[in-house]
Amino acid sequence: MNANDTNATTATGRSGALQLAAVLGGLLVSSGAAFAQDPQGKSFVDTFDTLDRSRWLVSDGWDNGKHQNCTWSKDQVKVADGKLTLAFEAKPLKNRDNSCGEIQTKARFSYGTYEARVKSGEGSGLNAAFFSYIGPVHKQPHDEIDFEILTKDTSKVQVNAYVDGKSGNEQLIEVAGGADKDFNDYAFVWEKDRLRWYLNGKLVHELASPARLPSHPQKIFFSLWGSDTLREWMGPFTTPASPVTMEVERVAYTAPGEPCQFEGSVACKTQ
Repeated sequence: MNANDTNATTATGRSGALQLAAVLGGLLVSSGAAFAQDPQGKSFVDTFDTLDRSRWLVSDGWDNGKHQNCTWSKDQVKVADGKLTLAFEAKPLKNRDNSCGEIQTKARFSYGTYEARVKSGEGSGLNAAFFSYIGPVHKQPHDEIDFEILTKDTSKVQVNAYVDGKSGNEQLIEVAGGADKDFNDYAFVWEKDRLRWYLNGKLVHELASPARLPSHPQKIFFSLWGSDTLREWMGPFTTPASPVTMEVERVAYTAPGEPCQFEGSVACKTQ
């Protein structure tokens, strides 16, 4: 789906309801106990020298509903050599033929700058995502801000936002060189009256209508998952011969008004 192609953009819009079902379905299945009394997040940088269990919850032992063809597994989450690696593998687990990896923060985060340095694998029918989310499982409306690499076509990344479960803001952005060839820097700056997405330090999309902007503190997620049914959006699923991976070298959240935390951070030029 190419953002510069009219037919492709229309197809993206048609898939919005399916995408919403995918996100809501999985997060509602997640263990409710894990989401109780979430603390308010503060500025941080994580370079994954270790997996900080005080910050991150590893999704394990459930799936996200009928649309998802994998079960979240802690075995598909690894930290080594300064990288977080999430994997999708044709390894049966519980009632799914595949297993996949996801982590999520225990804290919720509000307005500020969110950044991640990510490299994806490739494969039709998979989604490698860096996003923030809050929803009914937290007794909140469904608000969400996305970067999603639909790995059927790693030349692009999709950006999106949800407000109370409603979207219609999808845009496909070209990734020079490909999301799978090297690490790229994905960032969004979320303010009360504006939401901006950046790719490798360049502004690529913006929303400035308050009615279209999320307003509830959200958790930060990284996930790699697949689907047999969301073909229009994610492409027909092809069972990978070997594990497909999503690697993360760094993630950061910088609260409004606080100094940027590393060289090259989007927060250095936007605050």
